[in-house]
Amino acid sequence: MKSTGIVRKVDELGRVVIPIELRRTMGIEIKDPLEIYVDEEKVILKKYAPACIFCGNADNIKEYMGKNVCGECVSSLNKS
Repeated sequence: MKSTGIVRKVDELGRVVIPIELRRTMGIEIKDPLEIYVDEEKVILKKYAPACIFCGNADNIKEYMGKNVCGECVSSLNKS
């Protein structure tokens, strides 16, 4: 893991500001959803990308009955 040297404090509502330089570098825009992961004592923020409910692939996603399914899984389901 690479350190940025940036330190921010958590405010009274539990918020942390992500600096604009870092948001630009990571392609995070205003209102973009972020996923939150926990790994032992680390909190990890990741830009959210919808993924297939069957295989986890994030490419060629289509919504079917409110669920995200990739093209490959759609093809597999059509063969069944």
